[in-house]
Amino acid sequence: MSGRETASGRILVVDDDPTVAEVVTGYLRSAGFTVDTAADGPAALALAGRVRPDLVVLDLMLPGLDGLEVCRRLRADGPVPVIMLTARGDEDDRIAGLETGADDYVTKPFSPRELVLRVASVLRRGGSDRSAGSPVAGVGQAPLAGAGITLDPATHRASKDGRELALTVREFDLLAHFLRHPGQAHGREELMREVWGWDFGDLSTVTVHVRRLRAKVEEDPGRPRLIQTVWGVGYRFEPGGPGEVVPA
Repeated sequence: MSGRETASGRILVVDDDPTVAEVVTGYLRSAGFTVDTAADGPAALALAGRVRPDLVVLDLMLPGLDGLEVCRRLRADGPVPVIMLTARGDEDDRIAGLETGADDYVTKPFSPRELVLRVASVLRRGGSDRSAGSPVAGVGQAPLAGAGITLDPATHRASKDGRELALTVREFDLLAHFLRHPGQAHGREELMREVWGWDFGDLSTVTVHVRRLRAKVEEDPGRPRLIQTVWGVGYRFEPGGPGEVVPA
């Protein structure tokens, strides 16, 4: 995003460090976003209920309720995208945030410009900001179907055997990519590039999202038949679900 480009959308920044909150808020507003702030978990949930943000930037370590619990409650109330902030570098913390439903994470210390780009990317791919022409954005794209799954990029809704699926932005994007390329093997680097739009990143992010998606579309996530592991390569979506495959 250049200095001449502006974004749109309402962002809720939740961080108990006033310096971090001030810096992040300043960069987001400069990029064109409307920003609200909260300094603890209960205040964040109350404010989210009132203003209905398009995305939440959420610190992991918060007073009152920690970020993981806030994320759980936000996700239970609707499909709002969440980017988790954590001061820890431990992989367990990052994975815990993704498992809870966060769409992305950024580890402190971080570049505020990078965070703005991550926010714009998540919103764009979720359909809240389509100005950059994301390949997953819903404008002009036909519904997808396979293995009892239907997915409509225009309305950002998906269902399996008539039952609506509660998917995060990243899970929706990943499922759309699989449906567009049935039977094709995808490496995690490729999925990071094609689905996340990043040329770099922690590949465990892909692994966690595949696991979460399997939990929502497979009859038995422990013995997946639709989203299969291709050893040494990555994953393949098989609409017919032949054979029994051991998950990664």
